[in-house]
Amino acid sequence: MHNRRFLERCLGAPLTAQFTTATTLVAGLAKAHGERRLDEKLLALSKPKLLIVDELGYLPLEPDAAHLFFQLVSRRYETGAMLITSNRSVAEWGTVFADPVVATAILDRLLHHSHVLTIRGDSYRLRAKRNSGLIRPPVGDRPPVGSASLRPVTDGTNLQPTS
Repeated sequence: MHNRRFLERCLGAPLTAQFTTATTLVAGLAKAHGERRLDEKLLALSKPKLLIVDELGYLPLEPDAAHLFFQLVSRRYETGAMLITSNRSVAEWGTVFADPVVATAILDRLLHHSHVLTIRGDSYRLRAKRNSGLIRPPVGDRPPVGSASLRPVTDGTNLQPTS
């Protein structure tokens, strides 16, 4: 089933959604800022009921980009849903955004009404390579690099990764 239709069935209503990667998103925000069209761009990104931001944290953001991302999160706060994928725990977002204060402000708004799903284990791409025998499984009890843990965060106090 198409992902949008699946979400619409889960939510019981038609869904307007937009998908972007974090790097594409902040590049677009920076360009709009440079062209003095930031408010227009933020308004456009505020319209979908769901904004999906993929790959946040794979590359660190410049401080200016972190401030632009904060403006987007602040604009969408309590008006539109955001789904964010990341290979970093929220405890590491201070480094992702190159500013712990901005990261805290972003997380404060994102985690207020959120459900955090953390997944432990290989990605489906890595799992397929392991199953085909092209790469070996990790040695020992430690999870592979880039993996996450499966534990929901129910409030803003549980921001530290588990061991």
